[in-house]
Amino acid sequence: MRLLFALLPLALMACQVPPMHTYALRLSPGADLRQALEAYAEAQKLQAGVVLTCVGSLTEAHLRLANQPEATRFEGPFEIVSLVGTLSPDGVHLHLSIADSSGRTLGGHLMPGCRIYTNVSFGKAEKDYSLIDCLSNA
Repeated sequence: MRLLFALLPLALMACQVPPMHTYALRLSPGADLRQALEAYAEAQKLQAGVVLTCVGSLTEAHLRLANQPEATRFEGPFEIVSLVGTLSPDGVHLHLSIADSSGRTLGGHLMPGCRIYTNVSFGKAEKDYSLIDCLSNA
């Protein structure tokens, strides 16, 4: 295992990683946050998209909390303090953190039903291939 970590920097230096393509997106009040991201990823044919940044607010949130089988619904309004994850043809994997008017923060897996309050703005990027692809060709 140590040999793998010792060789990893050499393999990374040998990779020619193409630049990322960046996208900006603004969603309107009433839209479902997850469904809008899934539709955008499909329309843009994103293969390896990532959320770079996100700001906005929600009227309600549906999150699958850690180690829970089902989503939990929360009444807002909420400020989005973080949204991270991936977008691909296999689906989205997104984690959302939100804060209420008292500053209480909670987070979990973004589930359908998160309704936008004022608006949500995103910065996203997509890379042309993964690090795994690069290392396997090095």
